[in-house]
Amino acid sequence: MEARIIAALQAAFDPTELIVDDDSEAHRGHGGYREGGGTHFNVKIRAAKFAGLSRVAAQRAVMAELKAEFDDGLHALSLDVAA
Repeated sequence: MEARIIAALQAAFDPTELIVDDDSEAHRGHGGYREGGGTHFNVKIRAAKFAGLSRVAAQRAVMAELKAEFDDGLHALSLDVAA
């Protein structure tokens, strides 16, 4: 799942910085957790495509780009998004 997230975000936003961290183990026992990880991620992304967008609009753009991953078991993202 991590590789899919990275590939999707790189293709969509051409980021100058992209850090994707699988934080699933910290959510063991919580909703959406699956043994083996791949459900909860922290994402830091910097991209010129976010210039002029509000924080919420930029986060929505990231979430929309990852729809296929959410449909396939991605449960939650913690987002740090900026231009």
